[in-house]
Amino acid sequence: MSLRRVWTFLFLTSALVSPAVVSPALAKDDATEGVNPSPATVVETKRSYTPADFARFAPRSALDMLRQIPGFSINEGEQARGLGQASGNVLVNSQRLSSKSDDIFAQLSRIPASNVERIELVDAATLKVPGLTGVVANVVAKTGGFSGQFAWSPQFRAHYAHPSLLDGSISVSGKLGSSEYSLSLVNDANRGAAGGPTEIHDANGALRERREDVLTFDRDAPKLSGSFKFKGPGSGVGNVNLSYQRVWERTDELSLRDSVAGQDRTRLLTARTAEWYREIGGDYEFKLGPGRMKVIGLDRRSQEPYSQSLISTPSDGTPPSGDSFAQTGERNEHILRGEYSWHMLGGDWQLASEAAFNRLAIVSTLGTLNAGGAFDITPFPDGSGAVKEDRYEASISVSQPITRKLNLQVIAGAERSTLALAGANGLTRNFVRPKGSVSLAWKPWKGFDANVKLRRRVLQLSFYDFLARRFLDNGNANTGNNQLVPQQDWTLEGEVNKSLGAWGSTKLHFIAREVQDYVAVVPIAGGGESVGNVPKAHVRFLESVSTLNLDAIGWKGAKIDMTAFIQSANYIDPLTARKISYSGMTDRALEINLRHDIPGSNWAWGGEFGYFRNTISYRMGERGHDYEGPYWGALFIENKNVAGLTLRFQANNLLGARQHWDRVVFTGDRDLSPVAFTETRDRLIGPIFTFSVKGSF
Repeated sequence: MSLRRVWTFLFLTSALVSPAVVSPALAKDDATEGVNPSPATVVETKRSYTPADFARFAPRSALDMLRQIPGFSINEGEQARGLGQASGNVLVNSQRLSSKSDDIFAQLSRIPASNVERIELVDAATLKVPGLTGVVANVVAKTGGFSGQFAWSPQFRAHYAHPSLLDGSISVSGKLGSSEYSLSLVNDANRGAAGGPTEIHDANGALRERREDVLTFDRDAPKLSGSFKFKGPGSGVGNVNLSYQRVWERTDELSLRDSVAGQDRTRLLTARTAEWYREIGGDYEFKLGPGRMKVIGLDRRSQEPYSQSLISTPSDGTPPSGDSFAQTGERNEHILRGEYSWHMLGGDWQLASEAAFNRLAIVSTLGTLNAGGAFDITPFPDGSGAVKEDRYEASISVSQPITRKLNLQVIAGAERSTLALAGANGLTRNFVRPKGSVSLAWKPWKGFDANVKLRRRVLQLSFYDFLARRFLDNGNANTGNNQLVPQQDWTLEGEVNKSLGAWGSTKLHFIAREVQDYVAVVPIAGGGESVGNVPKAHVRFLESVSTLNLDAIGWKGAKIDMTAFIQSANYIDPLTARKISYSGMTDRALEINLRHDIPGSNWAWGGEFGYFRNTISYRMGERGHDYEGPYWGALFIENKNVAGLTLRFQANNLLGARQHWDRVVFTGDRDLSPVAFTETRDRLIGPIFTFSVKGSF
């Protein structure tokens, strides 16, 4: 049997059986619903889809198109330090996005489907954009006259939750002379809720307390964004990106607590946020000598207030007691990056440098409920201070074809950073860290390609973790840690894609990661616990993404999209010296989506099935399993032309997924001390109904 036939057999088998055994969504596109476009045209290292391939789906935007490409799932990429090299797996007109607050989903949703000329699937190592991995979708789009689109998705839940009526978006795009623009207003609204019993048992298993809880969560996050592209003078091309967002979140948990031997009481837990974010960014590229120079700038500012309060009211009429915690963070980030690209010795070269300056100032307070029902507020010095990082990095990269079927990309670089904490336990430290990657893309024959990448990463820290904070909902606290450092790792990542012809497409994706300074909750010298570093950790990840076109068996217009993965990620517990998993990680997942576009009509229908399994979470004095599900199911029906609109009705959580938390709390260090009590939560979520309207103008 030839090598090609062996590969075809293995991948057809993978497409049919792997979802039954495999995949946490490291970066999950949770709206994948699609059918299979007609087979794409293969041109060497490129597969190209035209608007005709998506016609039966009646897409409104480039995002709708990408979600229908067989065997492809959108990856937003990782939250980089500064701008860094490109990440994710989507480009627009061969360019990365010079913004951090405007994700790829928002950008793609602003591109009308009528403006898309084609979508190319390209091996990352063949591109002139360093940092990408695997197969990348390049959306080739033009901007014509004025056009716009809108979407509205009200949602209703059968139990506890408030109705969500304000989730939606509107965007316009067009040209002003030789310049192009797009504007959008999006509200990412959510209304969540769950309710049900919680039982507390003592160390011997005897019931100590029974609770009836109702949790509601309301979120609105309206965001106004604009992007502008201009040409000139000469060969220059520039982009300007602007955005402003407000985020309001409100959480309320009402708990009626029936104590077996003590006093019954009512507990009200509230949490509030009222944040704003502003970003100004842009880039300008022009010819310089034998190559082109690109300068990128970014300025981000935000104010992030958060407050939490807890009031417990005894049933015998005695005065209530309570506590509060509040913090306000003011964040600034300034980035300047330069990239000089040129062609030399048969390859594409790039020399890049970046300077990034990050600041976060935090003021925190604590409060105690007084007899008048108000909180007496006091400063919280351990939770107040400022963290700043000044970072400089430089790199050189080359993308070079080795043979007609094999391409190489190499990036070598380093960063120097100064990390300073002012306030409680202030400290200043300096670091020099190597960074870079080596990538290979191999395409031995039509319909098959493989990519592999070895890279050295340095991840971004959350500056909030340097300072102390309180968690009133579960009685925990972080003491703060001035010794915290960013995680670094060696990552080997690979991807193999195989066309199944008329049957569809399949992909296998793997990651092997050796981690240094993994960030987790650890014991702190002198007492307490906080976010800190574990010397070593190991990650193994295997994912299968497949599309099966059911036209091949006579079911015209139907397809199945399947994603599955299995993940193992663990480290040596600093408390018990035993191997434990990453806290709260999804280590098994399976998603199966069926869509049927009924031939000769505007109707489509389908269903979704999901299974997700999470690992246990750890703190120094407790361990718990906090999860929703694990089984999820949905059904939908859609009409793609009701007076020019696309209407869709979807019913979610039809398999009765619930919210669970099984917690064991110890009298001292976890697993080394006696059990104090156990907590078992089982809350109803109930069915969720969404009605969506999409249109263009």
